[in-house]
Amino acid sequence: MASPPASSPAVALVFTDADETLTGEAVALDVQPVGFFLRAVGALIDFVIGALLLLGGGLLIAFLAGQGSLPESALGIAIVTLLVLVMVAVPTTVETLSRGRSLGRLAVGARIVRTDGGAAGFRQALIRALVGVLEIWFTFGAIAAVIGMFTPRAQRLGDLLAGTASERTRTPRLPAEAPGIPLGLEAWAQVADVSRLPDRLAARLSQFVRGADALTPDARARVAASLADAVRPFVSPPPAVDAESLLRAVSAVRRDREYRALMLENERAAALTERG
Repeated sequence: MASPPASSPAVALVFTDADETLTGEAVALDVQPVGFFLRAVGALIDFVIGALLLLGGGLLIAFLAGQGSLPESALGIAIVTLLVLVMVAVPTTVETLSRGRSLGRLAVGARIVRTDGGAAGFRQALIRALVGVLEIWFTFGAIAAVIGMFTPRAQRLGDLLAGTASERTRTPRLPAEAPGIPLGLEAWAQVADVSRLPDRLAARLSQFVRGADALTPDARARVAASLADAVRPFVSPPPAVDAESLLRAVSAVRRDREYRALMLENERAAALTERG
């Protein structure tokens, strides 16, 4: 999300990507929409469960009719009631009570929310279920699939009419905290010059630091020695430490200085925006 400087306090423009979730206060939420494939898998699971419910209800109606417990005049009413229950009432109830979830969505790690990020309610669930009779049941999901392929967040027709979308509930695990300056090198880090380190070599260095623990001891020592020989000419003054400690120290110093530079740049940009 980016906001250009406004010349008047009464005018403010907010630009968002098509797949961003924007709240009513014009704040873009960092949420991940569920992709088309996962939505299709979840919908297929729910469809199969619904078909099994229809089959079970149909067999029960046939059994009652065969036993004479269900008059012929009530047979049509029973069938329509079954269809309404399975296609509309059950999905609406489940989605409302579970706050946008279903068995299929639980399986793929998704839930239905409003497009502003809020929890979907009864109205949204009912609209989605009613439209789903056409786009999922009557067409076996063909309409939902076609529309979902051409919408930014794989929204089906029911989502577009109800103002909803599907978001992930299983977020990826955060990466481990980046290692800091090795003990004993704090004073060196204050005066070290690592600015001449080439970007390509810095990328290799960062990759080694992140993945060193996964290497075997022999491979770890060999790669560290090779990288240290390549890094040492670009570091002034080079610390008198082992190869891996050198690499971790240089990586931490470079990362911390780039972070501080980015923060200063953001502060200057914010100051210029306020003056404008």
